[in-house]
Amino acid sequence: MTSFIQAHAGHADWRIALDRCWSRIRQQLEQCQQAKPTLGWCYLTDHYAQAAGAILDALRERAPETHWVGTVGIGVAAGSVEYIDEPAMVLMLGCLPTENFRVFAGPQALDAATPGCEAFTALVHANGATEDLPRQLRQLSGRTTTGYLFGGLSSARNQTLHFADDILVGGLSGVAFSPEVPLLSRVTQGCRPIGPQRTITRAEGNVLVSLDGKRALDCVLEDLDLPHDVADEPLRRMLAATLAGLIATDEDVPAQPGLFGTNTEVRHLIGVGRDSGVLVVADHVKPGMRLAFCQRNAEAAKHDLLRIVREIRGACDAKQRIDGALYISCSGRGGPHFGEPHAEFHLVNRELGENVPLVGFFAGGEIARHHLYGYTGVLTVFTSPL
Repeated sequence: MTSFIQAHAGHADWRIALDRCWSRIRQQLEQCQQAKPTLGWCYLTDHYAQAAGAILDALRERAPETHWVGTVGIGVAAGSVEYIDEPAMVLMLGCLPTENFRVFAGPQALDAATPGCEAFTALVHANGATEDLPRQLRQLSGRTTTGYLFGGLSSARNQTLHFADDILVGGLSGVAFSPEVPLLSRVTQGCRPIGPQRTITRAEGNVLVSLDGKRALDCVLEDLDLPHDVADEPLRRMLAATLAGLIATDEDVPAQPGLFGTNTEVRHLIGVGRDSGVLVVADHVKPGMRLAFCQRNAEAAKHDLLRIVREIRGACDAKQRIDGALYISCSGRGGPHFGEPHAEFHLVNRELGENVPLVGFFAGGEIARHHLYGYTGVLTVFTSPL
């Protein structure tokens, strides 16, 4: 039996949902009596946000020796089932040696890592409203051996929160893993470029002034094939559906023509100056960065998701077994973006193998390395030798 187990349930009353989940957990534990879960994941839809403290207490009561991490999301999922805009919870438990992981809250928490527990990589949950979150992520990344983080931002219509053996509102938390916990992680993009990569030649804060020496507005009109005298209302609609793909490093080379590489950070266009020709981007931009305008594309997102799952399976080949998996997807990708309910997680579940425990949530932003992404998915699998 795999060292990971999962359960999920939806109900208006969180107590009933938890009882159903725990009944399934108990059945799986009875099949493998030697298993002693030490680390648990709990993802809740935001319907349960107000009850998160009580839910965590109930989990501690049922599994007092288990450390719990998790967050709330607009949607959660397990296996091939997605719960979006309905009350639900998903659980996964892993039987990992306690010396091989460390639960933390805040980037400073890894400074005092216990002897013998090297922070090789880390799962991170965070509140996107944290003022200095990008700096905290870079700081946390620098405290891991690989520099690789994976995770996502809480998403909710009311109270966002995350937990790591305690309920937290701001900042970040998660669990660091030692090199003895083998895992593989990949990022999938959900947008397709609609124009060429350009170099930012002038920018101030989040105001994009010029690209390749030309006015930023003129460049996006060219890529959208719009006339310069387009009326304000159709321009507003087109820009609302257009995003800026910021290429983070010179090493970001697309795997295929017309697709972004994995270091591309996609940001909204949130303003335009018709007279000045500037665009306002939902992030700070600097001269020398590269940018390509893009739009969300369901077919491209599906093919790229298939690519990363198959890459992971290929990397495991005949020597490793996938014991458990986390998939964190953008809340902007869930549901209709993949054509029908449950389609995204069904694809991941099918390609990984239906016997692989798989849980995740729909985030307000995704984390990979020290970057914050949008419209992406981050898939991470835990493996063991065959």
